[in-house]
Amino acid sequence: MSDTLSKLEAADFINRSFKPLPRSYGDALVEAALNDERVVCLTADLSPPTETDRFRDELPERFHNVGIAEANMIGIAGGMARSGEIPFVHSFCAFVTKRCFDQITMQAAYPNLPVKIVGFLPGVATLLGVSHQAIEDVAMMRSVPNMMVFESSGPQYHAAAVQLALQHDGPVYLRMKRPEKITDDPIVQLPLDYGKGKVQRNGTDLTIVAAGLEVVEALDAAEILTKEGIDAEVIDMHTIKPIDKELILQSASATGAMVTAENHNIIGGLGSAVAEVLTDAGIGLPFKRVGVQDQFCEGGTTPYLLKKFGLDSTAIASACRDVMKRKS
Repeated sequence: MSDTLSKLEAADFINRSFKPLPRSYGDALVEAALNDERVVCLTADLSPPTETDRFRDELPERFHNVGIAEANMIGIAGGMARSGEIPFVHSFCAFVTKRCFDQITMQAAYPNLPVKIVGFLPGVATLLGVSHQAIEDVAMMRSVPNMMVFESSGPQYHAAAVQLALQHDGPVYLRMKRPEKITDDPIVQLPLDYGKGKVQRNGTDLTIVAAGLEVVEALDAAEILTKEGIDAEVIDMHTIKPIDKELILQSASATGAMVTAENHNIIGGLGSAVAEVLTDAGIGLPFKRVGVQDQFCEGGTTPYLLKKFGLDSTAIASACRDVMKRKS
């Protein structure tokens, strides 16, 4: 009996191991396309990793695989946008920004066309190493006029990301992270407001402004700090451009200390954007940026990389302690 049970358990494990990862972004894109015939999908030969395989299978007449040619893909998307379509273009973050930055600026952003650029594998969180790690993309894309920059903190906001991209009348850069675990529980999609950060945790002693996968790390850091008597507010700054200046200034005034956390180089990313808001408003306060410390990284699992390069909850909590010392 036990032997039979163990075989059944093994079979169940094998079946589960081949279950696909949740495809919350891909499903949301298909739903958007079913509701708006202008939505089309382009990919640079990366359909499953960018969750566009369902679109390919269900709406093949509106799906275009241009091959490993990101710059050409942006040019095609620009032409399609001029013809009245709304193209969503897909590749890895490092490829869909750095390889075709000139095409993005001149064929999408300068004419202010509704080209929606969707990148996967954000920041350091990939086994594939430096060539696939995008630690400069936010700095590049938020410097482009007319461009909206969005980074979801989890798959529960992927549908909202698609809707916010459609809401912006111009080019958009969506920085997406696929779930890494298979779950039988459905992902409940939650709404977000355009250009408005989301307070994920209220606090009075300091503010942590985070984006992407760093939001979960920031919430974990806040729990660590609670045990030490430090009450941290956590803001999910999903829209990095246009950034929610009002919320940043309001929170800075309320707590008097601030830490930013991002899966990106500390130069030019979320931390820089928040610092610019504070500086322009003439606000000085204890402030620290958590992120990649202006260095190239290496491939590895997400937990390993976050710990090694100082992006995990422990590093965020340490930065918070530092600003609290300066605050006092």
